[in-house]
Amino acid sequence: MKKLLKLLLVLVVALVALVVALFAHGHWRYSQATSKVYPIADPPLTIARDAATIERGRHQFNVLACVECHGKDGSGKIAIDAGPVGVIVAPNLTPGALPSSYDADSLAAAIRHGVRADGTPLLVMPSEDFAHLSDSDTAALVAYIQSMPRSNNDPGKSALKPLGYILFGLGELPLLPAERIDHAPRERATPAVAATAEYGEYLARACTGCHGQDYAGQHVPGTPAELPDAANLTPHADGLKGWQQADFVRAIREGKRPDGRVLNTFMPWPVMKQMSDTELAAIWAYLQTLPATPDKKKD
Repeated sequence: MKKLLKLLLVLVVALVALVVALFAHGHWRYSQATSKVYPIADPPLTIARDAATIERGRHQFNVLACVECHGKDGSGKIAIDAGPVGVIVAPNLTPGALPSSYDADSLAAAIRHGVRADGTPLLVMPSEDFAHLSDSDTAALVAYIQSMPRSNNDPGKSALKPLGYILFGLGELPLLPAERIDHAPRERATPAVAATAEYGEYLARACTGCHGQDYAGQHVPGTPAELPDAANLTPHADGLKGWQQADFVRAIREGKRPDGRVLNTFMPWPVMKQMSDTELAAIWAYLQTLPATPDKKKD
């Protein structure tokens, strides 16, 4: 009996030591990764502040789902509460709430590169979805953010918990999109606004963070297991095969599939429904050009 108890004690001590080592490694790796500086040298934006530009920026803020994390008024909120993993907070973006170092170009870098004004990486900011965003659309979005009424809301700070550090250290928690983005300086243009696959590809890039680079669906990286998987958007039997454009538009406008099932609001259709008819037609046209790819969630 004593030998068994001694063996159990040794196993418990070894397990605790392993957990402590994993936590220490994760904490060290997190500290190193979050202190790295990414130099951003995109061409400076030209910010117009006329009513049409502000309205275009408001449209972007909604249909790109910025509102889902930062709130309708941009005042910030808890975006993800992953329990023992940690909490991700989307900051207050309204004028005066961010440090003075956030000028127009710093906001653009946060949007497209996932970095703070000092060049260090932001947590979970979905900049991979926005890295392609054109200079004109980014400028409009920045102009809108800078025009929002000031809010004194303090949504708090993001924080990892011990399990979060362990998962990050093991490479199982993709918190820093800046690590995966091409930061090379370049000008970005908007395709002609029309119901074409070219314009649809530009718009649909904002969907890849959830639906995957090939649009074949996946469990959204870094989200709790209980959240639903993103759907397959390719013309495969696992995806949109058999759908018509009207079905796709109804799904976005009303949140309903052709069979009447309601989309989970984790898919932000309540804000994406504000897309114009041209935007939705363009995205549909692009999705029809994709290779029919089996649903990866079935692998």
